[in-house]
Amino acid sequence: MAARSKDEEELRKLSIEMRYLEQTADTLQQRIGMMNAAITDLTYASMTLEGLEQEKENAEMLVPIGGSSYVKAKLTESDKVVVGIGAGVSAEKTVAEAKAVFKERLEELQKTMGSAQQQFAQVADRINSGRNRLETLLTSVREGKAPGNV
Repeated sequence: MAARSKDEEELRKLSIEMRYLEQTADTLQQRIGMMNAAITDLTYASMTLEGLEQEKENAEMLVPIGGSSYVKAKLTESDKVVVGIGAGVSAEKTVAEAKAVFKERLEELQKTMGSAQQQFAQVADRINSGRNRLETLLTSVREGKAPGNV
């Protein structure tokens, strides 16, 4: 009887831990998704800068304005771009400087994403082992046996 109540207590604790781990996994997945979106955005920006270097001044371009829509514009300066530096602040930089900023941001994001993916893998492993233990405890409680006898 004491073994059964001990199993039930462990079952309750494990259930709570599993919910916590699943929430953590969801949060990590969301962070990884946001980092993927940021990496894609920076990659497109870098590719755009590569193309910009090939253009001459006064070249006509289509500039994206969102919603799969574009506006025609003329390139007045092909060697300067305005780069967001954070907190809603932007600064004018040369194309080379902007490319360096994007490269640095990409490297940092990829490093951070690697860390988040590693954390996610660890949480997923803990969830899997927790589920196995949970199944063992459920069987034990249902049958009224101690887990060592299962």
